[in-house]
Amino acid sequence: MTISIRAATVAALLAAALSGGARAANDLPPPKTDAMPPVEVTITSENGVPRCAPAELRLPAQSNVDLHVTNQSNEQVSLTAPQIFQNKNVLHHDGDVVHVASNDAYLIKPNGKGEIRLRTIAPGEYTWGCTATSKQDKPFTGKLTLVDPAK
Repeated sequence: MTISIRAATVAALLAAALSGGARAANDLPPPKTDAMPPVEVTITSENGVPRCAPAELRLPAQSNVDLHVTNQSNEQVSLTAPQIFQNKNVLHHDGDVVHVASNDAYLIKPNGKGEIRLRTIAPGEYTWGCTATSKQDKPFTGKLTLVDPAK
């Protein structure tokens, strides 16, 4: 009988220690991973034609990037960049942004705000832009430079 009481006591102490350790681990902040400050992209409009700022984006290549997009226009705008908005490169999106079926862009609602976390592609110079859905014949085109983060 004494052995079973000791075994029960040891089991209870072990369970308490393990559950306390699990609670402490859950209280810790999540580990930091390839984080960088958010990159702000602002969309404005002149006569219904969108303009994106900054016109020249410089981001680290093959890295996680957190885009914070603000559409200050009354137009629904499509934000585009080569390969970057493909499902395989998008880590998360939230707010007034919607992934388009072509897999190459995100729509931002009129006067909307959103966040798009993504993985950039290889170093190089690319074109990026934004287009109002009602003025597709007048897109804004900017320069996207992806640089090797080790340099």
